[in-house]
Amino acid sequence: MIKNILSIACVLILLTSCSSKPKNGLKVAATPVPHAQMLEFVKPGLQAQGIDLIIIVTDDYNMPNRALADKEVDANFFQHIPYMEEQIKQFHYPICCLAKIENEPMGIYSKKIGSLADLKDNAIIAIPNDPTNEARALLLLQKQGVIQLDHSNNLQAIVLNIQSNPKHIKFIEVDAAMLPRSLEDVDAAVINTNYALGAKLSPLKDALALEDKEAPYANIIAVRKEDENRPDIQALKTAMTSEKMKEFIDQKYKGAILPAF
Repeated sequence: MIKNILSIACVLILLTSCSSKPKNGLKVAATPVPHAQMLEFVKPGLQAQGIDLIIIVTDDYNMPNRALADKEVDANFFQHIPYMEEQIKQFHYPICCLAKIENEPMGIYSKKIGSLADLKDNAIIAIPNDPTNEARALLLLQKQGVIQLDHSNNLQAIVLNIQSNPKHIKFIEVDAAMLPRSLEDVDAAVINTNYALGAKLSPLKDALALEDKEAPYANIIAVRKEDENRPDIQALKTAMTSEKMKEFIDQKYKGAILPAF
């Protein structure tokens, strides 16, 4: 119930903020860290070109694509391509990838163990409850030898696809934004880097394991297909894939986040 109320509140805030769009306003929905931070970095440069970048911050993974399809925002920055493709398949959103921006290796975190080798029988691990990130978490756990899936590269895997679970790990599915809070109650949690950073967790220092750089989960800017060549959209793409952005990513995130362009 609380989750539903929060989601509704996010949508109401978004709709209210969109009702007074300035003539040259470019609205982009983004999760707080690192996406909104990166957008804030390019905001002055876009302003100098006469483009007023308006950043709509949300923790809700479902709202940004719906808002984009409904023309409440002009772009969003929060997701990777497998997530977008799953949403398009489910909701038929007329959206596409404008550009790959950065990689955020998903990590396994714990406040109770110092190594995955310390996982006990019947331990509890929290994983994201949205389809693509659940599969992503399970693939990482497979890579670390905790479980074995029925198909080793299944990007749509769910808990039912676990073929081997030698330690009889129990999995609980949690909203991705709530995973850092679950660490007090579980033995480990598989957390997206944006939420780990938001919770003051360092992927390089605190994670028990991280995804490989080759994982197919670069975070992207998404736009409506019809708007891909709009001058202000192209200006956003240029700013977000510039050498200055590479330097910003390297200096601010110090290897926890990597440029994907």
